[in-house]
Amino acid sequence: MSIQKEKFELEYIFKTSPSILYARLSTPSGLSEWFADDVNLKGKVYTFVWDGSEQQAEQVLRKDNKMVRYHWLDDEDEKSYFEFRINVDDLTGETALMVVDHAEEGEKEDSIELWNQQIEELKHGLGSV
Repeated sequence: MSIQKEKFELEYIFKTSPSILYARLSTPSGLSEWFADDVNLKGKVYTFVWDGSEQQAEQVLRKDNKMVRYHWLDDEDEKSYFEFRINVDDLTGETALMVVDHAEEGEKEDSIELWNQQIEELKHGLGSV
């Protein structure tokens, strides 16, 4: 029996171009600047390294400068993923990053807090604070 996870979405505003932001979300070098200590890529499988421990995710979907979706290989919930979507507001020209993730019951608040910290790192690295 697999554990059903709850989907949630977070939105962050950036003062940068979609192409610059996309590179930070979809490339090993970009992801290692803010998401993990180190990131390696073999085929479509990304290996994320934090404090010496590794976790692997497959990039399952991508649209250049628009979105990228990953699925953790050790996740029993096949429908579970984390995704970055980039939206540009036609009126204001603001670049919004949507983070879509899934959390087990009781872990959603911790996941949101972790994303908030990670995105602050990303903004800092882009000079978009």
